Amino acid sequence: MKKITKSEAEWREQLTDEQYAITRLKGTERAFTGQYWNNHDTGEYSCICCGAPLFTSDDKYDSGCGWPSFFSAQNSELIEESPDFSHGMVRTEIMCSQCGAHLGHVFPDGPAPTGIRYCVNSASLSFKDKDKHGKEE
Repeated sequence: MKKITKSEAEWREQLTDEQYAITRLKGTERAFTGQYWNNHDTGEYSCICCGAPLFTSDDKYDSGCGWPSFFSAQNSELIEESPDFSHGMVRTEIMCSQCGAHLGHVFPDGPAPTGIRYCVNSASLSFKDKDKHGKEE
């Protein structure tokens, strides 16, 4: 897998202020404010920084937490995990393994069949909608 590296100036030029703060500085958007937390369209969610395909709508569910939640990753090799002890909590951070973008966190409280909840910031994702025939719109 090819790692993508860019300077901070290149990331700032490519991303909005919110996308940069979340993906490069490990920020978090407020619950129930992100573009995709309530998205029910069919398609694929990719990393906003590098375009790596991370999740699909087939694995998305309403966890009630206010962020897009997925019970499975499209390709687990594209998701990297790391312990996160920030803010007085013990969590597992998830990042894009291709570019290092902070995506959110993963928790062991998801639905069957995996029992996993990938809790992802909308600002770290792009979405490709699919029409009824499976073609990208």
